[in-house]
Amino acid sequence: MGKRLIVVAVIAISISGPAGGGADWPKYLGPNANATAPQAKLARSWPANGPKVLWTVSLGAGYGSAAISEGKVYVLDRIGNEKDALLCLDLLTGKELWSYSYQAPGKISYDGSRSVPTIDGDYIYTCGAFGHVYCFDKNTHKPVWKKNIWTDFGGGKVPMWGITQHPLIYENTVILASQTKKAGLVAYDKATGKVKWFSPALPGLVGYVSPKLVTIAGIDQLVMITTCSRSAAPDGDGKNEVLGAVLGMDPKTGKTLWSYRDYRCRIPIPNVVDIGDGRLFVSGGYKAGSAMLMIEKEGDKFVAKEVYKTDDFGSHTHPAVLYKGHLYGHCTTNTRRDGMVCMDLDGNVKWKTGRSPIVFDKGGFILAGDLILSVDGGVGILNLIEPNPEGFKRLANAKLLDTRECWAPLALSDGKLIIRDQKQMKCVVVGPAG
Repeated sequence: MGKRLIVVAVIAISISGPAGGGADWPKYLGPNANATAPQAKLARSWPANGPKVLWTVSLGAGYGSAAISEGKVYVLDRIGNEKDALLCLDLLTGKELWSYSYQAPGKISYDGSRSVPTIDGDYIYTCGAFGHVYCFDKNTHKPVWKKNIWTDFGGGKVPMWGITQHPLIYENTVILASQTKKAGLVAYDKATGKVKWFSPALPGLVGYVSPKLVTIAGIDQLVMITTCSRSAAPDGDGKNEVLGAVLGMDPKTGKTLWSYRDYRCRIPIPNVVDIGDGRLFVSGGYKAGSAMLMIEKEGDKFVAKEVYKTDDFGSHTHPAVLYKGHLYGHCTTNTRRDGMVCMDLDGNVKWKTGRSPIVFDKGGFILAGDLILSVDGGVGILNLIEPNPEGFKRLANAKLLDTRECWAPLALSDGKLIIRDQKQMKCVVVGPAG
């Protein structure tokens, strides 16, 4: 791999702790896959020069972020237009402990990494921008098995923005969306890589959403959002339209349990937010807005019913977070500058920040305890926000990233936050001193 630039700050005893301390962030959107860490404790103020940066590591361009397990940070990096590389870094120092690279030649629009690794016991699962799926052994640092979610199922030219899949573990399988004409979702045996099942092709076009696991009426389901054509989108002309869908699928077989065909986003990225009691909140950019769905069981079937749709909330890149009956999201898109928005579960917007104090453009955000950590994706400012339907309340902010397009998800463990831009990854201390 060669040497990486690592800039390490002095680490005080009060924040060092044991290597395995604190809650893990083992996959995309954290331990509960909902961008929340309910038990996390954060400092409610920062020094004048911002929170302490423990280390900075150089990376290739990209939008993929980290998973954290047992004091180690795992990130799938992209090396030029030739290789993918899984890196394992020490959480406290940023030191590279090991890495594994493989050939993955190709070029896509907005080059770079796309996904977050998934940690399951002794194994790490990754999916690269050209569909390469790997299972790595934490202990040997070597692949256990490898597949290609795209080419193995007849995929031709890779989508414009690449394959964007975060592996999902369900029982003894790892599930991803192939989205080829041959296969919709695919489940591999997580130990061997053997294909356990694959669903028929999904309605709509290839998109950038990963399957989401929810439980409704006691039944586990995968929720998938697919893409409509530009002509079928809210800003389209309706000619030769191709409709996408929001689908509920059986995670044991891939069978479709229900579908909703009236949410139209031509480039869906965030997956649904599971509100509870059968409610699912769908949101996206490109004038798609949002929809609240109610999934109900009628006899032996599930039915999707629309509760409402709204144009006043549309989180472009990351799913909204739910806190005390309100949704919070970054709703600046390519066509609107709504900033951070707070909305209740009935679709009533409580406030929008608009362009002030910043535009909250596509950056990652999570709910940690009772506070929101948010990166403005356009200017690289990290924000500490108290969620409150009465009004926007920013407690602290600091300019920590250097490039535009700081769009990666965030990862948090033991008071240490992982953020990145187009050239580097940083570990920032956001937990209370003690």
